Amino acid sequence: RSDIKKISYQVDTIQNEYDKIYTNLKDLQTDNRHILTAYKSIFNPERLVKVNKSYFKSFTLSKISGHSQDGEFAVYEVNTSSLIESPQGFYDFLDGVNKSDNIIGVNFPIDFKRDGNLIKSSFTMHVYIASAKKKMEDVEIEE
Repeated sequence: RSDIKKISYQVDTIQNEYDKIYTNLKDLQTDNRHILTAYKSIFNPERLVKVNKSYFKSFTLSKISGHSQDGEFAVYEVNTSSLIESPQGFYDFLDGVNKSDNIIGVNFPIDFKRDGNLIKSSFTMHVYIASAKKKMEDVEIEE
């Protein structure tokens, strides 16, 4: 009887700890839903240009290097140059990047040069894409 009580107490303690961790996991998944979705999305350079072209007078995207493995992510590096009317357009672009369907890092330095009434900007972005192997593991886990 004493052994049963000890084991029952241990089971209850472990169950309570599990419930706390599970609740925390669900809260984190809810709070970071956008990031988790971005992690699983496929990067489309044409869509990125189309969505963000409204922030700039001219917006071009050129690939510097292909996919390179960086741990669990394939890193897609792009070099961007653009013409904007004011710095506010660039800040609006950064806000849009934060809300995009991909995980994108805008890297420093960001080069701004005056060109008549416009501002010419040049910067590098990294788009982080989950590697194919990692995506397959995620699909298996969800099923």
